[in-house]
Amino acid sequence: MRVRGALAPGLARNRAVVGLAAETCTLAGQRRKWGRAMKAALMAQRFDVAGRLVTVGQTGSGNVNDTYLAVFRTVFSEERFILQRINKNVFPKPELIMANMRLITEHAHRRIEAEAHRSDRIWQLPRVIPCKEGGDLAVDGDGGCWRAISLIASAHSHEKVQSIEHAYEAGFVLGQFQRVISDIPSEHLHDTLEGFHITPHYLAKYDLARDTEEGRKRLGSSWEAQYCARFIEDRRTWCRVLEDAKARGELALRPIHGDPKVANIMIDDATGKGTCIVDLDTVKPGLIHYDFGDCLRSCCNPVGEETLDFRSICFDADLCEAIVKGYMQNAREFLTEADRRYLFDAVRLIAFELGLRFFADYVAGDVYFKTRYDGQNLNRACVQFKLTESIEMRETQIRKTLERF
Repeated sequence: MRVRGALAPGLARNRAVVGLAAETCTLAGQRRKWGRAMKAALMAQRFDVAGRLVTVGQTGSGNVNDTYLAVFRTVFSEERFILQRINKNVFPKPELIMANMRLITEHAHRRIEAEAHRSDRIWQLPRVIPCKEGGDLAVDGDGGCWRAISLIASAHSHEKVQSIEHAYEAGFVLGQFQRVISDIPSEHLHDTLEGFHITPHYLAKYDLARDTEEGRKRLGSSWEAQYCARFIEDRRTWCRVLEDAKARGELALRPIHGDPKVANIMIDDATGKGTCIVDLDTVKPGLIHYDFGDCLRSCCNPVGEETLDFRSICFDADLCEAIVKGYMQNAREFLTEADRRYLFDAVRLIAFELGLRFFADYVAGDVYFKTRYDGQNLNRACVQFKLTESIEMRETQIRKTLERF
């Protein structure tokens, strides 16, 4: 018999066990967190930075590398820098991403300095901080690879575009970054993410996943899954558009950023102007169209990638115009006529490609992208395909914007 307001003896014992388990998990989590912080503090001191370590704390919202802010002080100064443990599951050869980063940053720094007298702002880019014993990577006792890069101070970024002016600055910064690295031969860079942004490659993965028992089950599980499958089939031939242009020699590989979302664009606190693009792990040889398309895809969808209201999804043509206007201020220096012909295709394709990747992962059983609930990757795919539809509906308007600037 249960008394109102009290727990039966069995339930009370179970509640106590659950509470003890939760407390144990919390303590274990705190120990792991403390252990990681101690390791980060030890690794920070292996880099060539003046002064003594004051503190190391986790920072940033990235979900690939473990990122910390390290603070060192001398008797007259303070230096802050970003310390990261590189995720070797994503980047199995950390030495290659560091080689790319050093090549890109040193080249860009030289060009920025040479052009400083005719710029309307002070451009920045992180500097690779070497280890005290030499080299760019420090290895811990577990084989983990750590690196240190300078902090872009007095600047901040946003997860979403804040205004038309902010959109313009995002485009301006991306165009500037691509311009200052455009004269680096692509063969001097390592391809650290083979197959990245190769849409037919993702289509092949989807085809393998849908032919499994699990895949067939998931394809027939809901109207959303059937919608996504039809959407892909209707664009199966077209999705090779950029790769076919590259194969014909119309488009050439160049250095690209690889992840030019608005969260990687730093805005100067004092002037409100873009000053830098960060997160250079994905720098590699590619088509500059991947950067252009991904920037507009991520910036011009105000409701974001996780919305549950598909009716609210719309490609914002005003934000698109601002980004294109800013981008072309710098990009017109290196864009060819062939490059320009495929800019709209890039915007449409990258939205489609991300939807394809989400849906392929859903069909495969959610093995790549992290999910918080069942069907999240399916929902993400629907969002990107609805965004693709919105882009297709606005093709004439977007093409006119591209031609005007």
